[in-house]
Amino acid sequence: MKTVIIDTNALMAISEMKIDLFEELQKCCDFKYRVVVLEGTIRELEKIKREQRLKFKIAARMALQLLKLKKVEIFPQSTGIVDDILVDYSHGGYLVLTQDIELKKRLLKPYMTIRQGKRIVIVE
Repeated sequence: MKTVIIDTNALMAISEMKIDLFEELQKCCDFKYRVVVLEGTIRELEKIKREQRLKFKIAARMALQLLKLKKVEIFPQSTGIVDDILVDYSHGGYLVLTQDIELKKRLLKPYMTIRQGKRIVIVE
């Protein structure tokens, strides 16, 4: 079973792009997988919800509610920069789902991204 780690900006895309992330994951993955997020991603979403403009607050709130509703597992993270930890997981064989252009350059392939604002693809 593979583990898919969803990055903050991919979660924000749920609201911004009107995408059903979990349905798209099912379409994309022809293998068994589980979905997780980093504890740091939860902290980033909480910070966005507190400090950003209205549309970003709404997107962060929606992402947090969906993670809770789907009972997505949260990987504990003591310290460190979320992107650096995602890169480490990528090098450990985990699939990272992100929209972050700079992060994509650092990830080991395969990784996942959202194309055309509506579908998830695996970049190999």
